[in-house]
Amino acid sequence: MEQHRAYTLIVTEKPDAANRIATALDAEGKPQRQSKNGVPYYQAYRNGEIVVVPAIGHLYTVTSKQKQRGYPVFDYQWVPRYLAEKGASRIRIWLKVISDLARDAEVFVDGCDFDIEGSIIGYTILKYACGEKQQAAKRMKYSTLTEEELQESWGNLLPKLDFALVEAGLTRHEVDWLYGINLSRALTQAAKASSGQYATLSTGRVQGPTLRFLEEREKEIQCFVPTPFWRLTAKISLNGTLIEVAYERTLETLAEATALRDTCKTKQGTIERVEANDFAVNPPVPFDLGALQSEAYKLFHYAPMHTSNILQHLYLAALISYPRTSSQKLPPTIGYKAILKKLGKTPTYAKHTTELLSKPTLTPNEGKKTDPAHPAIYPTGKLPQKPLATAEKNLYDLIVKRFLAVFGEPALRQSIKVTVSLNHIPFCFTATRTLDEGWFRFYRPYALVKDDMLPPLTDGESVEIKRVTLKEHFTQPPPRYNPRSLLQKMEKEEIGTKATRAAIIQTLQERKYLTGTDSLGVSNLGFEVTEVLQTYCPTVVSSEMTRALEEQMDAIQQGKETKQNVLQNAKETLRTVTAQLKEKEVEVGALLSQAVEKLRLDERTIGACPKCGNGRLVILRSKKTGKRFVGCTGYFEGNCNLTYPLPQTGAVKPLGRVCKSCGSPIIAVYSKGRRPWRLCLNTQCISKKGYGSKDGDS
Repeated sequence: MEQHRAYTLIVTEKPDAANRIATALDAEGKPQRQSKNGVPYYQAYRNGEIVVVPAIGHLYTVTSKQKQRGYPVFDYQWVPRYLAEKGASRIRIWLKVISDLARDAEVFVDGCDFDIEGSIIGYTILKYACGEKQQAAKRMKYSTLTEEELQESWGNLLPKLDFALVEAGLTRHEVDWLYGINLSRALTQAAKASSGQYATLSTGRVQGPTLRFLEEREKEIQCFVPTPFWRLTAKISLNGTLIEVAYERTLETLAEATALRDTCKTKQGTIERVEANDFAVNPPVPFDLGALQSEAYKLFHYAPMHTSNILQHLYLAALISYPRTSSQKLPPTIGYKAILKKLGKTPTYAKHTTELLSKPTLTPNEGKKTDPAHPAIYPTGKLPQKPLATAEKNLYDLIVKRFLAVFGEPALRQSIKVTVSLNHIPFCFTATRTLDEGWFRFYRPYALVKDDMLPPLTDGESVEIKRVTLKEHFTQPPPRYNPRSLLQKMEKEEIGTKATRAAIIQTLQERKYLTGTDSLGVSNLGFEVTEVLQTYCPTVVSSEMTRALEEQMDAIQQGKETKQNVLQNAKETLRTVTAQLKEKEVEVGALLSQAVEKLRLDERTIGACPKCGNGRLVILRSKKTGKRFVGCTGYFEGNCNLTYPLPQTGAVKPLGRVCKSCGSPIIAVYSKGRRPWRLCLNTQCISKKGYGSKDGDS
């Protein structure tokens, strides 16, 4: 680039956003893509030269000023990520290019996403990489990456950064770092002092309470004592249609249940009452991030973090509005009709958009939740320029149909309760049907409503009794959380943020505190970490404490609280907590090290030995050759010599299954850049074709 010429420098959050902003702002829509040391940037011209350079997410992070290993740690600083994280060396080159571009810039604009994370990314780059330009910089504010909105944002630049938002974001990062580094070091060092072995144990301001929710539910399940009860049902024939009716009350004793069943033994019954009740089902409200993650899990079984990643792709492709929003509002300024007209160009949506556009007015059914920065999630109307991947297509279609549905009319449903008398004993069943689809037709196939088919019924009509059945049941424990219900629990308890809750769940899974991916149980290690914190420093796993901190950080954003006060309160809490943990380090370490050792053993255990039947097959390493193999624990008692060879590269994971051909255990082998292999351990197995088989064989 030529030197000594003035231009406006726009900093964006991601390369795709930089491309779209440059294209929207260039007078001809054809910015010049440049690259320096592999870092892309764009030159555009619109009443002067504009240079748009992207970040790749956060380029700066919080780290300790001193390279100490102990705790507590309260002295920290913001530094480039490459100084604090392994594998972030690319950041050094990125920052050098941004600094070079900033040298000749005359005007600075923060074009990052308008939320807490985006504001921090832009602020830290302007402050550290651009040479203290944060005070002079202007701010773009937009909710979609469409050309129209980006041009409007450029024409209405905010004169300065939203420093209240920045201050709240910096505080959140610093508080989270203080909690994370101090509590994690306390747990890790206690375990190491007890066992002499190092294992990373982490917790944090939001991790702790979230894990406690799961642990409390797990305890409820483990302590649950099933209670028997009986249900009395009958099969009746209504004009040839078989329908099951049930005695309305559950029966708590077998004697009562048996007596009632004997009373009901008859071949004919009478329809005593038919009660119909019509009710309206209002349209759904627009999606905020949490609701969309929940719906995506319910419909497609997508984990919340997976949904967030897909939404980011759709947003960067300008197909949807900004996804990290807590709003359930769709203001008229987004242009309802214009979006519907654009969506109508797709045959899939044409019929429904035509119907909605024929309405005299378009009024969305909005929810109560708001977001000061962004509206609810909605489709921009821009059509995909290339085929979407399956997950992207599913979520895009869901968002479009939700957008259509919020403008629909209420659906009309009818509930019909039928009471049938069997020897004067009332049995009932309820059927529901749709009288007017209303918004349902816009939300198909995601409007999960069932319509029951019923023949015409009249009071006093006789019905044939096919059989009466008495069945014993047992009360059930509460279900385990799944990613959807845990996300909803976190939102209800007001811990974490819309942008971080999914990542917290993923972190708990990566730390091996949880078992399962759908039904989320708590591992032995997760139990011990929670029990230690609950016993020695209960405030750390208190949702009340976490919620209070969230409220304080919101107050900073509203100008009602200061960063200094919040940080000081956090440090005082941590001084007390870390002192409590240090005082009980021996007890804490013993509990944690035992849990870590059990986890390591579980990860090495393949299953029962098929040869001796008593030992367990575990992954071992030869002291002589250094090679890993599978051997029976009975070897150490001289009872069994069964061994299996293992691949010497890749991660090995027991699958808890045996080969159908030979009965030997099956493992999965994960190698970088390759699909997982499923491998029968028996090298002589008749099903073998080569060394192993691709995922799906064996």
